[in-house]
Amino acid sequence: MSNLSVVIWWFVIIAVGYYWWRALQSKAVALGYAQRHCKEMDVQLLDQSVYLRRLWFKRNSRGALSLWRAFYFEFTSTGEDRYSGRVVMLGRRVEAVQLDPHRVH
Repeated sequence: MSNLSVVIWWFVIIAVGYYWWRALQSKAVALGYAQRHCKEMDVQLLDQSVYLRRLWFKRNSRGALSLWRAFYFEFTSTGEDRYSGRVVMLGRRVEAVQLDPHRVH
C-alpha cells in the first residue's frame, strides 16, 4: 500500500469521525430546544428523543454552505394522542421549532 493511499484513508476516517461528533452535538442541541419548547407550550415531549429525518446543504445568512437538518420528535397534549414536532437547524443555529396542530387540554 502506498503512502498516499494511507494518507487518504486516514483523512476519510478523520472526516467521518468529525461529522459523527458534530452530528451528536447537533442532536443534543435539537433535543434541548424541543424540551424547552414543549415545556413553554405546556405539552409533553414523548420518548425524550429527537431523530434526524432530513439533511441537506443550504446557504446561511453569510452565504456559506452549511448543513440543514430537520430533527423530528413526538409530543402529546392530552396524554392520549401523539403529534409530531420539528427542530430545524442550519449549521449550528436553530432556525425554527414547530409543533403540528394539536388538541389543547
